[in-house]
Amino acid sequence: MGILSSDRLIVGYDLGNEYSQISFAMSESEEAQTLSQVAGAQIYNIPTALYKRRGTNQWLYGREALKADGGEGVLVENLFSMALNREPVVIDGESFDPVALLALFFRRSLGLLPQKGARLTGLMVTCAVLNRESVEVLSRMVEGAQLKADRIAVQSYEESFYSYMLRQPPELWTDDTVVFCYQKGGIRLMRMECNRRTTPIVTFVRGRDYEFPEDALPAWGQDEVLGEINPERGQELDEAFLKIAREVCGEGNVGSVFLIGDGFGQEWMKESLRFLCRGRRVFQGNNLFSKGACCGIQERLLPGETGKAHVFLGNDKLKANIGMRVFRQGEESYYALLDAGENWYEAEQSMELYLQEGHELALTITPLAESAASGHSRLVRIILEGLPGNASRLAARFFLKAETRLSVEVRDLGFGEFRASSGRVWREEIDIG
Repeated sequence: MGILSSDRLIVGYDLGNEYSQISFAMSESEEAQTLSQVAGAQIYNIPTALYKRRGTNQWLYGREALKADGGEGVLVENLFSMALNREPVVIDGESFDPVALLALFFRRSLGLLPQKGARLTGLMVTCAVLNRESVEVLSRMVEGAQLKADRIAVQSYEESFYSYMLRQPPELWTDDTVVFCYQKGGIRLMRMECNRRTTPIVTFVRGRDYEFPEDALPAWGQDEVLGEINPERGQELDEAFLKIAREVCGEGNVGSVFLIGDGFGQEWMKESLRFLCRGRRVFQGNNLFSKGACCGIQERLLPGETGKAHVFLGNDKLKANIGMRVFRQGEESYYALLDAGENWYEAEQSMELYLQEGHELALTITPLAESAASGHSRLVRIILEGLPGNASRLAARFFLKAETRLSVEVRDLGFGEFRASSGRVWREEIDIG
């Protein structure tokens, strides 16, 4: 692939423990393309691995690292899981920070991009699971790679699936859309559903794992070269997947199906594929998540009309609007604290407020799901026992410890010259599920 002429670059990076992928575009509206490891072929997987030659500071990464294995050096795999474990890694007698190793791989692999000298306008990193620990590792990884980018963000595979579908023709996701991701450990199902009774349209991606044999998966490190499967074994795989497909497609209307993973490229799918193609659009590939990550950062840089009309509420999203009634300029109004659709581990609000009377705060919690269409909300009262005086200045912090657990911390700041702070702090957890 030659060097491209644009001076802007938007990148979607799929970071996996075994392999990673990179998709990119040169504008917010351009369709993303995926970086191939071999010119003219669709070999997108970059092994998430490093190789250090003994006695030197020479490092290889990706495919070159696997090819060098067995020589005078040390192969380091599972970089992402090692970074999450946070334990130092001893290589060639020297101790290394696992996040620094991951950052080295990340920086080196981005060097494969064809656009040399371009400004990195946006970068989205996507991975299978997002929580506080993985987000912290990803943040340190990006910082360690010393990237200069206008905007950097992270999102889950589920949200990358959603971001990808936002840029597809509407007829592909008028009904439910499902992804079957064939990987080590089985088949991961993702099902995207839209509740069109709400405004904005609430979109979920629900996941489920199915046990499934690994016969059709490529031997790792062999450039996705797959051996032939015994016809009898192929029939067993076909029947097992057909059972899963019937169960999934029997739950509501499914309009589109995506088969992700090299194992689906084998010849064993006969009856199962025939079933899926009855009245449904079926697509096959293995780069949906890196493309979806690129679409996700494009959407954040320049939101489209379709994106504005939808809100994504995945497993890592806050699923309720949280606010309170306050007096501003003499009139009572609603004050938004946390908005549905934010990543729960990033959702946080701190504020100072005056309590004119009483000893409680009242929060309004409105789920943005099936009940949102009816405007359903509930009032949660936080009692500040022992708060002195009738008027108080308070510092309040609102954040989430888990997807459905809202934590509230309130600190007494006193009331100017009239009353010193008591030093009291009130803490409460609220179930917002």
